[in-house]
Amino acid sequence: MKKAIILLSMFIALAACNANYDKAPSGLVYKISGDESGAKLEKAKFVKLNVEYSVMINGKDSILNTTYGKFPQFSAIDTTRSRVAYTYMELVPKSRVGETVEFSLSVDSLRGHNINLPQNIFHKGDFIKGKIQILNAYQTRDEIMADFKKEQAVEQAREGKMVEQYLAKNNITGAQKTKGGAYVLVESAGTGPKADTGKQAIVKYKGYLMDGGKVFDTNMDSSKGHAIPFPVNVGRHGVIPGWEEGLPYFGKGGKGKLFIPSVLGYGAQGQGEIPPNANLVFDIEILDVRDAPPPTLKPNTLQGLQHRKTITPAPPVKKAAH
Repeated sequence: MKKAIILLSMFIALAACNANYDKAPSGLVYKISGDESGAKLEKAKFVKLNVEYSVMINGKDSILNTTYGKFPQFSAIDTTRSRVAYTYMELVPKSRVGETVEFSLSVDSLRGHNINLPQNIFHKGDFIKGKIQILNAYQTRDEIMADFKKEQAVEQAREGKMVEQYLAKNNITGAQKTKGGAYVLVESAGTGPKADTGKQAIVKYKGYLMDGGKVFDTNMDSSKGHAIPFPVNVGRHGVIPGWEEGLPYFGKGGKGKLFIPSVLGYGAQGQGEIPPNANLVFDIEILDVRDAPPPTLKPNTLQGLQHRKTITPAPPVKKAAH
């Protein structure tokens, strides 16, 4: 009964403001507001924007994901109707720099567009509220990359401060800062050669969010469905940069913790149970360090894999575990 009242309230609120809303060809309901003097995005190739999604839970808006106050999203502007239908990218070309676009997504319609939403969170008849803020627009990749690098430096400094605050709050002393800005707490250095470039480290790990401590993956037990030690060929960029920088502090039998800012983790895209822009902590144990096997990919097989429509603050990364 309580949920029915909440949903009815949402329908009434949406109906009441429909006079101020427009509808895109896909049926997406939206409203554009803010500074109308900014540059139009009709002919822009790239865009920088903030994105936020929220959903009503127990009568209150709960933010699902936001870039506000964090690293903004940099993206190519796609106008292909089949790819942008019922997404905020359908609305971007209608906007100007400086404007804010609010929109409402029907969970039923999203599923009709083959968007997989968890049944235990999003129910039939629910709505997701969205908001984007157009921060800048660009004509060339050089322009967007120059701004991207500036924002990356700002975000790296912000996240680095957050990691330092986490260490101080939890009375963690003795952590060493890597070149890129991760922190490594060596509890036991281990013996023999270090897990450096050219070596293969066999790793047991537990990863959890710095904010809240939720465990998102582990192979130290079977709670996440796997407990097989994870082999890492160090220096081949098969894992997140924070691991590449942290593992060389350990030899066989080494134990410790890695404190990884988002820019050295999964960045603005997140992955699985890791939300976007999440700073991470890993407990690690190095079971063995040995020479890495020869690479199985030839260099030319990597050609053409560097283009990504959405630019993120870290290079392409793979999960630290299967």
